[in-house]
Amino acid sequence: MMDIAGHLKAIHREVSRLPSASGETVAVRLRRSYDADVPDVWDAITDPSRIARWLMPVSGDLRAGGSFQLEGNAGGDILECAPPARLKVTFGGPASIVTVRLSADGDRAVLELEHTVPIEIAGGGAGSLYVGPGWDGALMALARHLHAEFDGDPLVFAATAEGQEFSRQSVHAWAAVARESGTATEAEVEAAVEAAMAQFAPDTADAPQD
Repeated sequence: MMDIAGHLKAIHREVSRLPSASGETVAVRLRRSYDADVPDVWDAITDPSRIARWLMPVSGDLRAGGSFQLEGNAGGDILECAPPARLKVTFGGPASIVTVRLSADGDRAVLELEHTVPIEIAGGGAGSLYVGPGWDGALMALARHLHAEFDGDPLVFAATAEGQEFSRQSVHAWAAVARESGTATEAEVEAAVEAAMAQFAPDTADAPQD
């Protein structure tokens, strides 16, 4: 059995509203360390054969200035690629930006992920619940890949009872972060929880609240 609580606790989460040149944005940030070195983590997040083992198949011209497409999911343009420290892409649209930074903390690699979207798309800090649980799942799956805990189909696992329980708890973790951030009203958070549960953990509707 997967240590759901341990994987969730290993992720630091933040949500904030920030000014930008084109208007206000909502930023979702995650940070997690891995028992692996930076080059290995970089390879795991940029080598198509390894990406398919923990995330999903990816195709495209995978270089700075190129583009990518995750099978059955988002695609985008590769804005920056500076191995082994920084990757910046659009994700699902030109105004949706994902930046990944890698750094070393002793023998461990630290991955920081930031996803920013315009306030008009996110609708406020509660918008973090529409993407945060998905990124939680990605960082968890990456850990299991790096630590040789999993060698199956990640999409199949996400639909299992164990995978959906992880997502259910993740949704509530992001709801707590949104509330604490002061970037959303309680009504906005409650509506986002309902939508996120339907998206990420539809088979856990009868599970007790955390």
